[in-house]
Amino acid sequence: MADTTVKVDPVVRDRLMVLARERGLTMRDLIAELAGATPTKAELERRYRATKAYCETHFGVTLTDEDHDRAEQVWKDLEAGRPVDSL
Repeated sequence: MADTTVKVDPVVRDRLMVLARERGLTMRDLIAELAGATPTKAELERRYRATKAYCETHFGVTLTDEDHDRAEQVWKDLEAGRPVDSL
């Protein structure tokens, strides 16, 4: 496999170097690990559909698009430190 160069700001490069060292990895291996662990939008969509189907099949729970949108908003509120009403 041919290597390539990725241009990033020095601050980002230095942070990646620290993260790699802390994990006992090369920067190349760290970037590969990060890329492999980060799902694409298509992968997230497939995961969502599979989870929804599992819940419907095994728990008798039917999740609507509104349920999904509400859950997404709850996560956004939690991440932003805003109060959240119960689901």
